[in-house]
Amino acid sequence: MEFFKNTFLRKVLLKNRIAKVLEILIVFIVATLIVSITQIFAGDDPILRQSIVWLANITMLFLVWLGLKIRGQTFKSLGLKFTTSKLKLILLSFVVFFAAIVGFMLGSIVIANITGIPSAADMSGYNYMEGNLPMLVFALVAVFIASSFGEEVIYRGFLITRISEIGNNSKIWSWSAVLVSSIIFGLVHFDWGLMGIGQTFFMGLALGISYIKLNRNLWILVFAHAYMDAILMVQMYLGL
Repeated sequence: MEFFKNTFLRKVLLKNRIAKVLEILIVFIVATLIVSITQIFAGDDPILRQSIVWLANITMLFLVWLGLKIRGQTFKSLGLKFTTSKLKLILLSFVVFFAAIVGFMLGSIVIANITGIPSAADMSGYNYMEGNLPMLVFALVAVFIASSFGEEVIYRGFLITRISEIGNNSKIWSWSAVLVSSIIFGLVHFDWGLMGIGQTFFMGLALGISYIKLNRNLWILVFAHAYMDAILMVQMYLGL
């Protein structure tokens, strides 16, 4: 298509800082609008509300892909490439998984100390899975695509990369990008309550640091995130 061969648009997205900021804003504003508008019709139906979040993530993935396509790039430019052996990738994914778990637990401790009231994140939105095996299988597939894969591409690969590029990939901008992406990652989990925001912020921080330290190998993070999501879904299924 001629649209994807537009050299001016490609040059703007590759070089112009304002264009990069606008791209980030468009991705998140569109997702926010989808969630805000469609949840009015979803009401209190937990399955519909969760499906809307998945839809928003898929839409964000599409917009990220569109920006890459215009640039003449692929998801590999965000780190979705196998640069190490499969065994090493799996081993490193478990290391990142444990780091994310530690971050999640640290978030619980910090929020509990700030509020003075120890409590768990509000996971009532997943109650529809309790004892429902077909729904568990469906949720696992959807979560692996929209959350494990989608969230790592969006919040680590895309967001950290674009913010870093705005600052010419300097060290200070890269680490600032990790912090900003973690804050946004925590805030988008607002429906989990204050505890959930804190937990996912520190989890995002662990994943973001891992992304930088592991030379932006995004597959490692995708696998680590998938382990966490699988544990969460199984817990919801068992009613734990």
